[in-house]
Amino acid sequence: MASLELYSKGSSVWIPDPDAVWVSALLLQDYSPGKKHLLLQLANGEEVQYPVGSPSDLPPLGNPDILEGENDLTALSFLHEPAVLHNLRVRFLDYSSIYTYCGIVLVAINPYDQLPIYGEEVIDAYSGQDMADMEPHIFSVAEEAYRTMTREEKNQSIIISGESGSGKTVSAKFTMRYFAVVGGAAQQTSVEERVLASNPIMESIGNAKTTRNDNSSRFGKYIEIGFGRKGDIIGANMRTYLLEKSRVVFQASAERNYHIFYQLCASRELPEMRSFKLDAPEHFRYTSQGGEMQIPGTDDLSDLERTRNAFTVLGVQPDQQMELFRILAAVLHLGNVNIQISGRSSDKGYIDADDRSLAVFSKLLGVEGPQMAHWLCHRRLAVGGEMLIKPMSGQQAVGARDALAKHIYGQLFTWTVQRLNSALRSQRGKAKSFIGVLDIYGFETFDRNSFEQFCINYANEKLQQQFNRHVFHLEQEEYIREELVWSRIEFSDNQQCINLIEAQLGLFDLLDEECRMPKGSDESWVRKLYDQHLTGKPHPHFRKPRMSNSAFIVLHFADTVQYECDGFLDKNRDTVFEELINILKASQSELVAELFQQQGNVSSVANGSVRSGKRATREHKLTVGFQFRQSLQMLMDTLNSTTPHYVRCIKPNDLKEPFLFDPRRTVQQLRACGVLETIRISAAGFPSRWTYEEFFSRYRLLLRGPQSLDQAQASCRQALPELIPDPDQYCFGKTKVFFRAGQVAFLERLRAERLRVAAAIIQSRVRGWLARTRYTRICWATVTIQRYCRGAQARRLALTLRYSKAALVIQKTYRMVVVRQLFLMIRQATITIQAFTRGTLERHRYRLLVAERAAVLLQARVRGWLARRAYRRVRAAVVFMQCCARRRAARRELLKLKTEARSVERYRELNKGMEVKLMQLQLKADQGAREGAALRETLKAEREANSTELQALKAVIQKLESQKHEKPQPCTVISEKEVEERRRAQEKAAQEILQLTQELQVLQREKDSFYKEKEELSARLLEGEKAQEECVHKAVSQASAALKAELDEERRKYQGLLREFTRLEQRYDNLREMSLLTEHAKGHRRTDSTRSLSFEPSSPTLMSPQSLTPLSLSPFPSAFPSPEEVRRVSVTSPGEGRVSTWSSETPMDQLMEKMEVAKDPAVKMKGEDLAHAYDAVRVANKFLESQLRRQHSQNEEEMEALRRQLSQAISGSSSAAQQQDLQELLEAREQECVRLRRELKELKNTVSLRRLLTQVLPSAFSPETTPSPSRPKSATVTGLFECRKRDENKLIKNLITDIRVDSALSLPPGLPASVLFLCVRQADCSGDQTHARSLCSAAVTAMKAALKKHSNDLHMTALWLKNACLLHDLLTQHSPKQTLDSDDLVPLTTDVSDLIRALSDLCIQAYQQLLSITAKRLVNIIVPALLESEIIPGLSGSAVKLVTSRKRAGSDPRTVGGDAPTMASVLRELGALHTALSRQALPPTQMEQAFHQLTYVISAFAFNSLLLRKDMCCWSRGMQIRYNVSLLEEWLRSRGLQAGGAVATLEPLIQAVQLLQAGKKTEGDAQALVQTCTALSSQQIVKILTLYTPHSDLDERVTVNFIRTVQGLLKGRSDGHPPQLLMDVRRVFPVTFPYSPPSVLQAEQLVIPDSLKISFLRRV
Repeated sequence: MASLELYSKGSSVWIPDPDAVWVSALLLQDYSPGKKHLLLQLANGEEVQYPVGSPSDLPPLGNPDILEGENDLTALSFLHEPAVLHNLRVRFLDYSSIYTYCGIVLVAINPYDQLPIYGEEVIDAYSGQDMADMEPHIFSVAEEAYRTMTREEKNQSIIISGESGSGKTVSAKFTMRYFAVVGGAAQQTSVEERVLASNPIMESIGNAKTTRNDNSSRFGKYIEIGFGRKGDIIGANMRTYLLEKSRVVFQASAERNYHIFYQLCASRELPEMRSFKLDAPEHFRYTSQGGEMQIPGTDDLSDLERTRNAFTVLGVQPDQQMELFRILAAVLHLGNVNIQISGRSSDKGYIDADDRSLAVFSKLLGVEGPQMAHWLCHRRLAVGGEMLIKPMSGQQAVGARDALAKHIYGQLFTWTVQRLNSALRSQRGKAKSFIGVLDIYGFETFDRNSFEQFCINYANEKLQQQFNRHVFHLEQEEYIREELVWSRIEFSDNQQCINLIEAQLGLFDLLDEECRMPKGSDESWVRKLYDQHLTGKPHPHFRKPRMSNSAFIVLHFADTVQYECDGFLDKNRDTVFEELINILKASQSELVAELFQQQGNVSSVANGSVRSGKRATREHKLTVGFQFRQSLQMLMDTLNSTTPHYVRCIKPNDLKEPFLFDPRRTVQQLRACGVLETIRISAAGFPSRWTYEEFFSRYRLLLRGPQSLDQAQASCRQALPELIPDPDQYCFGKTKVFFRAGQVAFLERLRAERLRVAAAIIQSRVRGWLARTRYTRICWATVTIQRYCRGAQARRLALTLRYSKAALVIQKTYRMVVVRQLFLMIRQATITIQAFTRGTLERHRYRLLVAERAAVLLQARVRGWLARRAYRRVRAAVVFMQCCARRRAARRELLKLKTEARSVERYRELNKGMEVKLMQLQLKADQGAREGAALRETLKAEREANSTELQALKAVIQKLESQKHEKPQPCTVISEKEVEERRRAQEKAAQEILQLTQELQVLQREKDSFYKEKEELSARLLEGEKAQEECVHKAVSQASAALKAELDEERRKYQGLLREFTRLEQRYDNLREMSLLTEHAKGHRRTDSTRSLSFEPSSPTLMSPQSLTPLSLSPFPSAFPSPEEVRRVSVTSPGEGRVSTWSSETPMDQLMEKMEVAKDPAVKMKGEDLAHAYDAVRVANKFLESQLRRQHSQNEEEMEALRRQLSQAISGSSSAAQQQDLQELLEAREQECVRLRRELKELKNTVSLRRLLTQVLPSAFSPETTPSPSRPKSATVTGLFECRKRDENKLIKNLITDIRVDSALSLPPGLPASVLFLCVRQADCSGDQTHARSLCSAAVTAMKAALKKHSNDLHMTALWLKNACLLHDLLTQHSPKQTLDSDDLVPLTTDVSDLIRALSDLCIQAYQQLLSITAKRLVNIIVPALLESEIIPGLSGSAVKLVTSRKRAGSDPRTVGGDAPTMASVLRELGALHTALSRQALPPTQMEQAFHQLTYVISAFAFNSLLLRKDMCCWSRGMQIRYNVSLLEEWLRSRGLQAGGAVATLEPLIQAVQLLQAGKKTEGDAQALVQTCTALSSQQIVKILTLYTPHSDLDERVTVNFIRTVQGLLKGRSDGHPPQLLMDVRRVFPVTFPYSPPSVLQAEQLVIPDSLKISFLRRV
């Protein structure tokens, strides 16, 4: 057998293990039939002996390494339990992939972590894609169901199952979210919002914390989402199954009650909740039994707020919500009602009348407290036609209390579901089809299993039977479609187990029968089970435990479960006494009364029955088991009528740890959920399937004869019988060849053997060639070595001769050098001696000269001193003589004064008041006398000192002279002493000079160091200033960038809102058309387009002030002034000499009314008075204009300075006080700006008066000569078109609405806008502002209608984009703000600022429509053209993947051959857009922005698909994609579109492709990879490495160690990439339209064809 040949040395097998379930081992010896043991080597190197009794005992074989991590389990070569478990473990742990296909089943493993794979960009990536092409995902299953429903118009179902904690609820929520996004028109409508809002409500009232799951659903639900004809959601309906009501009154350890109770307790401090008298959950019996009050990571208060918001979305009013919460709070208080025991037997139960909990319960529900206390402890019995009241025991009373609490909660749950269904019900008729999402409990087995587990496992038995039959049906359909000759596949049918439970005299039947017995008990029911299914006719699926008589065992398809019978009857009955229900029916609360009044009308969803004193004859129909069987049968009928899709959720561990894989728990769930059964059914048939082309490409080297791809099927049919002798192991179909399990591995072994033999032949040839080449090289090397040796000897001899000659030259040169050095040394010594001798002589002569000069200097100093002393004596004598003469004259004057002073009376008369002066003079005289005496004393002392000094000097001189004359001989000795002293003095002075020099050098060095420090400090200061400037500049640039980004974001949001407004407007038009068609279905007549246009309601963009574009958000850079600033008075041209008849008031009257001037005086004014007034106004105008310009320039300069100071203050260079001062100064300047604007308004009024005066009296204010036509701002405007009022609709109709496409495209660019503007300008110049505005408004409305009419025409959209932009620029150019500083243009007097804004919005709408048309055409061809097309022939044809995934049911057939889109298709669509834009002569910036957006869409779609398709992540495909992208880059550069960032948006895709082609083995490769892929986030890089799949035998997978190395390197990279995995395909870049002033328009310049039929326009 071929399968036994695979057990050869080196093969991988799986052997059982108690811990890991299965472990891999390597065969060390070949297996041959008859061997009893296999020698195996485990992964840790240990060798073991595996016993083999027969070939059937052989261990399962391992799959090839190339299939490791396969995304579809059915694509594995060997289909068995260890292969499935290993593949799931590898994908979950190594690749972090939680989803895996298993045929038609999606296996979802709960990661217990938040993964970024559920965003809107992921939904967009999966929307419209084939399930077989994408990576496994819950969105892929939802997309498959949605596409099958829309294509085949058949209802679908998604069955999500798994045990508690496996992620069923989360999967169901993501499924509904996908339908809400895909089924809603790009944005959630009210229906989708309500569908999603039902989730938090059902989680609050139906989910609870268990030991296995923090958010476990304690009920099953089936949601039917209804879709309309267009695939949009129009309604939904929810059905629930088996709510676990026992949790309301009892919770096991470490579990909680339903979330809603804890949410209410957490919000007890809210004002609206205080009336409920709630407390912490620890104080309530129903919430404290499990001991768990809080779930880590959750906030009950915020969860309640989310629940209340969901109720509001679903239309539940706040007062009704509070009623609902009041009932829930009453249930908590009911649990705290204390039932006491009294009586002689201590068995009678009663409730204290002062019980606080009962009082609060009664108050909250509005019932009578004493009645409730009485009937909680008593029951009514019917005996012999009489009603008796019997007290109950304490235990029975507690049971009655708990039964009431469960019944109230069950009724409230049912009412909530009904309210949700009424809110989700379709308001637009019946749904065409629906998709059902079944979130139901999986198979459960615990240590103690009760009634709930029995019902759950029964439901799973039914679902498993339906699943098995559906899988078998799909296999059968595949075989029939391929026309295979096949035998019936046997699969395990669990019909016997289902019959045991639901058939006549089955477990449910006997349970209902026992419930009808007056004294039925659990024990008697179990005995009946034993008698029926063990004693009478033993059932193969029923057993009795050995050690228990109160339990039974059922052999389910997943496992053997033992059920304890305690509580089965009570839970099945679920009865509440009628007296308690009657009390609740009489409640004052409307909601409580409604809950129990309608109890009998909802039998299909009721979960309990009411027991009265007289037993009902049909009580068994109200049992929980009976209701559950009914609802389950309805569910099965619904599922059988739909196309099912299966999701099996797996819980990887019980510790709730992220990415922790427990193989034993996983295998247990795989066996329970039917995944392994799917594998078994697939393995029983032909699990491996290849198309003939794929098989030929892969195994062509095993085929013989002529090989051609066109004859692939014939070649395969001819070669397979030779390769596989057993014909039962394969089968030929119409398009595929089918193999049984293991045959592909056998073919792979043959292929590897053929490749090995071929490799050995190639190696032998190569080795022979290498040996011959080596021999030739050795011979050539020997000859070469000999030649080099002989040459070396010759060179050595020549070198010896050269060295000898060189030695002689060196000796000669050395001797010459020695002699020359001796000569030079002697000569240098002689010169040195001569120099020292001459120096000594010169120094001696120098000393003599110095001595002589010192004597001369001494004599000169003495003579000078004598001369100065003589001069001082003479000067003192002269001064003394002057003093004597002056003293004498003073005495004479004194005597004269004394004589005059003798006459006192005369002195008094003549010199009144001179006494004081005389006294002052006397004092001054006395002071002068004293000073004179002091000076005299000083002079005398000076004279004495001088005389003494003179005498001493004379004595010294005489002594020197006498010594000179008396002793001339010893003069030589004295001179020698003096010389010696002088020498010493000189040496001392030299030492001092040397010391001073050294000090000077030290000071110089210190100075240099100080200078260096100064330079360093200066440099530091400069650097600090530069750094501060850089910081300021950086901060300013960052702030500018942030402001720019914020502006772009606001602009993008505004344009998004405008796009949504356009969509809503379109939907409104569609609904209006539908209503008109409905109302006028008969006798409809087509109305004229102009009439419909005139009666069409105006767009909010034009008329609504709220819809005006903010100035900062406008795509046009020019901001528009306020209406007050641009208001003008309409005047006509003075050359026309006529008055417009379209205005009821003259411009004079309007201006007088505006300036509040009385009419009568103005009428009486003469022309001369007006002339004088005009002169005065003109002078004042010039003065005000000059003053205004000067103040404006000063204001601009001060504002600029303030901005700079403010930016410095913001950057941190100023203090808070300075910032406050600057802010105050800025406010003052703003007030000044307001004042200037007010003055400008007054000035404009004055200018208007001047124009009016010019119009009234043109001759009075004209210059001497005729006015020149080139005078600026002349009121005469020519070259316009005049359109009469009655021709307005006709003009709009011929120019815009009814123009033919061919005629429109043949027009010069912007011709309609030019004609319209000239008409508007003429109306404005003639003074008819109403006509100008109406004409402009009608043009905007008509352009918008034309855009809607040609919503799919690229060229017409570009045409109206051009006209809208041109009309916008023309109106902006002639607006008062733009013409204020221009002398060549006359501004419009009509206020058209709102119309300019409307045109701005229209430009955005046309631009978005242009991109939308191209994007719609590109979306469906991006992935096939960019990723799948093979422009490089033969690159990937020879490297086919080992096993391809099988198509699922309902998958679309893919296009093959020449019909598949290529890059030429993409470039063709882009070229069409470029042609349309170029034909209309749109600016290059607009073209660059458009292609920037489109290239981003192309890159995002291709990149997201690459990240979600494993078959695309290989080397050969990367080369294909890179070549395709290069074609797109070349196309963009050839048209000069790369400057706008169009090429830059392709960078993520380019780097992803480079990542596929780069080496991925060493650490250097990892570093290079991280440095290269800067445009990719860390998650994207790891995802690509994880998905990388070898496409040939020469390639290898990326190892886990390499991926971890890359992750370590990426942690140190600080990139600003968002954490999302996929690119946002909905991202829209905001568009800006640069303002470019058009040239001045004249009617003579326009060439208007006759086809427009606008000859009724008159040139003026």
